[in-house]
Amino acid sequence: MQPDFPHKSAPSIAIIGGGIAGATAAVHLAELGLNVTLIEKKDGLISGPPICHLHAGGNLYREISTEQCLVLLKQSIDTARLYPNTVNNRPTIIAVPYLDGGTPEELYERLISVQSAYQALVVQDPANKVLGEPEEYYRFYSRDEIEALKEKTQPEHPKSFDDWLIPFAKYTNLETLRFPIAVVQEPGWSVFRIGAAAELALEKIQNCQLMLNTEVTDLVENENGWTLRCQNSAGASYTIDIDYLVNACGYETGTIDDLADKPRNRLVEFKAAYVTKWPQHNELWPEVIFHGPRGTPQGMAQLTPYANGVFQLHGMTKDITLFDDGLVSSCERSSQPKLPGRLKSKITSGWDKQVVAERSRRAIEHMARFVPDYQHAVEYGTPLFGAQQIPGNDETLRAADVTFEGKHYARIEVVKGSSALEAARKLVEQWHLYDYQSRTIEELHPVSMSLDSKQVEEKAKDMALNRDYPPELAQYYGE
Repeated sequence: MQPDFPHKSAPSIAIIGGGIAGATAAVHLAELGLNVTLIEKKDGLISGPPICHLHAGGNLYREISTEQCLVLLKQSIDTARLYPNTVNNRPTIIAVPYLDGGTPEELYERLISVQSAYQALVVQDPANKVLGEPEEYYRFYSRDEIEALKEKTQPEHPKSFDDWLIPFAKYTNLETLRFPIAVVQEPGWSVFRIGAAAELALEKIQNCQLMLNTEVTDLVENENGWTLRCQNSAGASYTIDIDYLVNACGYETGTIDDLADKPRNRLVEFKAAYVTKWPQHNELWPEVIFHGPRGTPQGMAQLTPYANGVFQLHGMTKDITLFDDGLVSSCERSSQPKLPGRLKSKITSGWDKQVVAERSRRAIEHMARFVPDYQHAVEYGTPLFGAQQIPGNDETLRAADVTFEGKHYARIEVVKGSSALEAARKLVEQWHLYDYQSRTIEELHPVSMSLDSKQVEEKAKDMALNRDYPPELAQYYGE
């Protein structure tokens, strides 16, 4: 599809920040034929907080509203269509332990609402059927049904919920759980394949300039747009004049707000997930969520599977995924919340090996409460970590996208990566940059749709290895 106007006369947009928000905005705007400059101070795209789950319904978060779940559902479907080579097609189990204090019945009404919304989206556009058949979006299993699966052998390529639940039935201590348990079509999402897909697409689009290893040092607003001053890692300086400025700096969004004199209240939360390997394991697991009160010793335990027995672990306790003083807020003097020095140094300088070993071991023990054999798992690489921004003052907010200041400035403030495409579309609509004319996501992104799945995977593996992560995190899983 040809853009509606020539590149030379198209509006120019600078996007600061090459995380999931900035990279997705750059892909979307550049595919529309707009002149895009993407500025990222690191040497690659999408290296922020751990992404492992598409949140196609938000069922991991009991504390958020059903309305937020429905927003996340629509955004996740759109994102899966934009990045078809990034989804890991396996379901998610949601289990409620006795120690949690909640009940499985609390999930009923939400799941019915999400399933109904998914059905409506598929009726509206059959291309939205990226989560399987709507009537099979979720299912509840009784204790007897799970017990019966212990006797089954998992097929080489699991397809049904029954197939996927076989290893869970065999290895989980069912005495710790309330029944029924829920199984939901919330797929996985590979952060490394997202980065690879975005870079490969942007490299092919002539009207996008990708400036890595480059930092914005000053901003000047004028009547028709902005002047940016930048410096790269070699010390060379640049001046860029653009029509529109997009602040997509993730947890450092407040830093650019300060430079632009556009104050904004926000929270920042530092989190980490741990990469482990279960050597004795040779079956394909779904993702498993064992609910628990956030921030307590019984906090949620999350098991995210990858190839070759590699698993990513979250434990929503203050000595695993969460951190003392890890949630900070902005103040009157600055829009940028200040993380404690010990946490900021993890982002800028890396982790102490002993801390990695200790927290990984705690994550393993936390999971072994429900999957006893997981005590044999071992640490397997650098934690996936970063700081997550949350606009405003509600720490439970999960569905957010974009805010505007004046005529030429916007912030993309996603809490979950699946909100990024929606944010980019709102930029286009607010600034009247393009007439979509009911074109589909696929029609709007011919370059992204042309990417070769194997090429995406190979580039993603290289990205993982370059960042000291095992290549299994970049491999396709559940196909």
